[in-house]
Amino acid sequence: MCTGHLIEKWLAAIFVFMSTEQTGPTAPTLDQARRQIARYGLAADPRAVLVATRLMAAGALLDRASEVHFARFGLSTGRYRLLADLEDCGGEKSPSRLARSLGVSRATVTGLVNGLEREGLVARRASAEDGRGAVVVLTARGDRRLRDMAADHFARLQALVGALSAEERDVFLDLLGRITGGVGALTAD
Repeated sequence: MCTGHLIEKWLAAIFVFMSTEQTGPTAPTLDQARRQIARYGLAADPRAVLVATRLMAAGALLDRASEVHFARFGLSTGRYRLLADLEDCGGEKSPSRLARSLGVSRATVTGLVNGLEREGLVARRASAEDGRGAVVVLTARGDRRLRDMAADHFARLQALVGALSAEERDVFLDLLGRITGGVGALTAD
């Protein structure tokens, strides 16, 4: 099946899904989107508005579920992402590079590192490059935490998207890429 046909199939399925209450009792509906657009006298596409608001609702739901998920390992989503980023780049990175790769502020990285350092999962040390700056280093204990949680963590991630075929996952990744490419529409001045 060609990708274009799959995308059309997926979009049709998403629109059917989004016009029902399948994402929870408080999820926005197509009728609500239509009413709000009419109330303000706008020419917006109600389905586009519904897709965007449902994505926001799904994002909030996934954020809450992620916190519950990572709490079982004694972590938060942010702490896990920092540990995984360190592991992925060979075990050490400067705080500014961590902030860039995680998409957060330096202050957020400082808070995450402080907590992880108290638990012995990361350490700070002088940079080998210039000796002045500091780098954050994944400790053996941090590496062990990631290894200990890996089987359960990845099994749950796979189960999260288990209802999708491999081909549907590829299409979904493409659609997500397109949508995240439009995030600037929300943040632009």
